[in-house]
Amino acid sequence: MQHDIQGIGMTSQRTRDRLVERLREKGIRNERVLEVMRTTPRHVFMDEAMAHRAYEDTALPIGHGQTISQPYIVARMTELLLEHGVPDTVLEVGTGSGYQSAILARLVPKVYTVERIQALLTRARECHRLLKLHNIYSKHSDGSWGWPEHAPYPAIMVTAAPETTPPSLLQQLAVGGRMIIPVGSVSGAQTLKLITNTGNGFEEQTLDAVRFVPLLDGSVR
Repeated sequence: MQHDIQGIGMTSQRTRDRLVERLREKGIRNERVLEVMRTTPRHVFMDEAMAHRAYEDTALPIGHGQTISQPYIVARMTELLLEHGVPDTVLEVGTGSGYQSAILARLVPKVYTVERIQALLTRARECHRLLKLHNIYSKHSDGSWGWPEHAPYPAIMVTAAPETTPPSLLQQLAVGGRMIIPVGSVSGAQTLKLITNTGNGFEEQTLDAVRFVPLLDGSVR
């Protein structure tokens, strides 16, 4: 990995500052989330050929049919997860590039993250090491199963869209816990949902129309 963490030109701090102003204009209010977005080098999480586009507010390909999420969506989902205080642990389903888990790791004490594509997970781990993020625990696994050994979680974030919410993830959500998950088909509409475990069942709030890669079964070496 040849990336310069500080960045120059199209990856410089000035370019990041402009991105954060755009996020503010789009309605992101949590100042801690904005500051972490401003100071986390997104260009490190993508191929050098794409690095000059790192601070555009858009999803970009990272290989293996996957994308690095749009910064607005990363900020929005993070803000929603932290809305009622900072959880001590977050489970992330779908490590992908590792960018979302890096943002979370700078805001919460402990992040567990699972990824089904080994090559992506290996690269994400390199990025996390480069940024000295030692509170991220990752595992190569089918995401729809979550990571039951460390459950229940006060917060779960899913970064790929199942057609319906996996029951195994609901079972891993602590009472009072919040899950942010995109749900829907790849060809049809997907919506971002906030699911809360009330102790007597699950309360579901439908938020934004979104577009995520599908949450697929099985892991890939």
